[in-house]
Amino acid sequence: MSKIMIKELESTNEMMEAFPVMNQLRTHLDQKEYLELVLEAQEKDSYRMYALFDEGEIVAVIGFKPMITLYYGRFVWVCDLVTDSTKRSKGYGEKLLKFVHEWASNHNYNSVALSSGLQRVDAHRFYEAKMGYDKVSFVFKKNL
Repeated sequence: MSKIMIKELESTNEMMEAFPVMNQLRTHLDQKEYLELVLEAQEKDSYRMYALFDEGEIVAVIGFKPMITLYYGRFVWVCDLVTDSTKRSKGYGEKLLKFVHEWASNHNYNSVALSSGLQRVDAHRFYEAKMGYDKVSFVFKKNL
């Protein structure tokens, strides 16, 4: 039986240990830009990053931030969720998402929301069928 642990990544060394897994989702980032963005998001947006370790190895990573908007009220926005491509379908993503659900509930947030790229059909099936998420909107973006 494997030993699974979820831990907040707080030091720059811990964040850098998560980079190989996070980079599978955020392929456009190099290590320097990744670390700069994580640190700035922590400072300005209360961004939090957690890793799921199996036998001491990071196999999945989630990043989220608590938010308040008029539409959602008090909620947690999942910015990043990725499982190592060689470790998928073992329940790691589900464990991390359930961890965020509990974190949100324990901190008086009413819901958890996220966006997922249109091409990520398997992820959409996971969010809807396995995790009980509803599609509530489209996300639009304009590069400046």
